[in-house]
Amino acid sequence: MSVKIKCVSKQLPKYSRTTQEILPFLDAWLLGQEPRFIRKVKKIFEGAAVDKRYSIMDPIEVFTKTSFEERNDIYIREVIDLGEKVIEKALLKANWKPQDLDYIITVSCTGIMIPSVDAYLINKLQLRQDIVRLPVTEMGCAAGISGIIYAKNFLQANPGKRAAVIAIESPTATFQLDDFSMANIVSAAIFGDGAACVLLSSHDDDEGPKILAEDMYHFYDNIHMMGFKLTNSGLQMVLDIEVPETISTHFPAIIHPFLAKNNLNIEAIDYLIFHPGGKKIVQTVEDLFSPLGKNIDETKEVLRLYGNMSSATVLYVLERIMDKKPEKGFIGLMLSFGPGFSAQRVLLEF
Repeated sequence: MSVKIKCVSKQLPKYSRTTQEILPFLDAWLLGQEPRFIRKVKKIFEGAAVDKRYSIMDPIEVFTKTSFEERNDIYIREVIDLGEKVIEKALLKANWKPQDLDYIITVSCTGIMIPSVDAYLINKLQLRQDIVRLPVTEMGCAAGISGIIYAKNFLQANPGKRAAVIAIESPTATFQLDDFSMANIVSAAIFGDGAACVLLSSHDDDEGPKILAEDMYHFYDNIHMMGFKLTNSGLQMVLDIEVPETISTHFPAIIHPFLAKNNLNIEAIDYLIFHPGGKKIVQTVEDLFSPLGKNIDETKEVLRLYGNMSSATVLYVLERIMDKKPEKGFIGLMLSFGPGFSAQRVLLEF
């Protein structure tokens, strides 16, 4: 019995702006700051390798001072809408009915809601009353792959079942208007909003790439590297400048033992399905793999088109790879990083 990924779908929010269209908003936000600092901030946005980003809010709302409560209310309203649309899109793609789902995992770290979004989706789509639900709320960018790992373990233990992993994120809802730190500025430059849904199955009749293996890798003594601080004005980004270097240092330990455990080496990997954390992280990963003749072109393209959408982003990369219809037997390696600090890995056979 194997667990397969049936399909992936994405859903984008209604608002979007190119980087060039965002620059005038920066002028208003940075009014009164030193000219040299303003030039530096604009250079960060222009050099972030993000051409366009989507948002649950109009840019005017993003750059308007609001309370945490007001912003979180928008987050709740919009993630429910995005969640409903993306799961409906995925079910249609798979030709499944809502009642076919046995397990629902929802992933988000950019707002706070209790009950979690899966409870709303159960009602809106009339999912089965005995569906097993699991909200994953505090794993950041790594949580999309984490959700796949949890779904795989459930399905492997329960043959003939089906699961949905839904990642919905709004990093723009965490933008801090009064915070001129590099962490807030860099996150604003690289992040965007979006949702994705992965449908998985242990049903004999379902086809799709097979999950061969999965693993987590936890960095010791790097809790400070990434996350959110809960403040009176909302979720304040924590993003250490050393993240790319730390990833680079640990990379051999993250990749090679995992592949060796599955009797593979990096040369055997046909598709690198990596989370585009940001331009520097992408460059770090590319520098490590290009000498081996590997590329992460789809990762770079997702960053360019949408920005980093936290947990949902690697699922956009996966969708692009699956849309290419890889040859039977090709191997893919999924990888993402998140707070903790940790790395999540999944090995696929197409």
